[in-house]
Amino acid sequence: MKQLLEDIVREYGDYMELRFHRRLSNSFKATKGRVDVANHTFTAGVGVRVLVKGIWGFAATTDVSKSGIRRAVERAQACAKSLAKTKLRHNVKIRSGKLARFDYEAGGYRELLDMKTSDKLARVVETEQQLAKQSSRIHTASCRYNELLEEKIIVTTDGASALQRICQPEFSVSAIASKDGEQIASSKGAGVAGGWNCLFKHPTLEGMIEETAKLSVDLLAAKYPEGGMKNVILDPAVVGLLCHEAIGHTVEADFVKAGSVAQGKIGATVASPLVTMVDSGCESFTGYATGNIPFDDEGVVSETTTIIEKGKLVSYLHNKESAHEFDAQPTGSARAWQYDDEPLIRMRNTYIVPGKDSLSEMIASIDDGYLVEGAGSGQADSNGEFMFGCSHVWHIKNGKKNELLREATLSGIAFDVLKTVDAVSKEFRWDLGTGHCGKGQPAKVDAGGPYIKCKIHVGGRT
Repeated sequence: MKQLLEDIVREYGDYMELRFHRRLSNSFKATKGRVDVANHTFTAGVGVRVLVKGIWGFAATTDVSKSGIRRAVERAQACAKSLAKTKLRHNVKIRSGKLARFDYEAGGYRELLDMKTSDKLARVVETEQQLAKQSSRIHTASCRYNELLEEKIIVTTDGASALQRICQPEFSVSAIASKDGEQIASSKGAGVAGGWNCLFKHPTLEGMIEETAKLSVDLLAAKYPEGGMKNVILDPAVVGLLCHEAIGHTVEADFVKAGSVAQGKIGATVASPLVTMVDSGCESFTGYATGNIPFDDEGVVSETTTIIEKGKLVSYLHNKESAHEFDAQPTGSARAWQYDDEPLIRMRNTYIVPGKDSLSEMIASIDDGYLVEGAGSGQADSNGEFMFGCSHVWHIKNGKKNELLREATLSGIAFDVLKTVDAVSKEFRWDLGTGHCGKGQPAKVDAGGPYIKCKIHVGGRT
């Protein structure tokens, strides 16, 4: 297939991207002793993007023959010419950056491909049954396993020619405990860019059955936290949520152009000097982050981009087009979900770099505050203003973690919160590798970091 795409690219003079994408997806879920979900999907096709006289044109096809792809190229060119007649015309220019010219197959790809579906499903059913047996208080237990196995070939007229085969499995459990008509849920899960064995080495999945069951039951008796501006320690999952939702999206160059809070702030101090924040497609801390990709969907090598360095904003995330506009280099951040999607600027693995403090030292330094865990859903806007839910926090009193509390909310302005950081732990964990990031189309990403100590507004009940 790569040779075929290279042959077609040589026939045309304008800038062109040909992207072959084949995806195998499996999803299993067990609830109350039965299999609720057992889905298998397969898609394959070629996306074609051309740049004709400064105008993008895009088309896609499931006919991956030479003639089928040529017809898609003609449709993409016709699309660009049609757009040129409208008021939307603008003179797009691109900067190529470091282009991929290699083949890559992730460890674990063959393992998942060759593994029996029945073995994967059996693990899901068995885990759900074990979770349900942990306590008589557990009303509903569930377990889910999802996996993506993808093959992509990117060939471009500016010199990219590369193949990647990657796999992204994820495993999660949830328990709902009940007492006197009240129900409390707890969940735990992780995803990796690796195989089956790699997935179950993820530290988040260690003791997941016992911990999930115990937390859901314990929360039934837990009080609510007291609201207000508090000294807190955010755990790696909450740090990852803050990095991704409240900061990461504001530094994607298309959002910057639209007027995000990060616009015009390159070189400005936006955080404590203890904070260095990074987005990487080739993380090197653990080797299992879900968002690992060797190159993006424009054929640019996916390297590490430092966004905030010792408190100063130093870079945005770019595709080839925005790199030219900002006089920067592409960061390998152009990603498309399906073969028939156009690439958008997206994050990969977003995190704060570990520091030198220990979690125990950070807890000991707080007279009255919270250790925030159990990152949930939330929202953030282009100003970096956020509100996140957390399933539980621990009250810290006189330097000791002493009481479990339920259902806190966190809110604030992300850059303002980062300026209050006065301790960053040496412990590190990826912890947002399940599910998808949404931005018009899904994307598999990860986020995490160390524990950080800061000030934040905690919503609770008095």
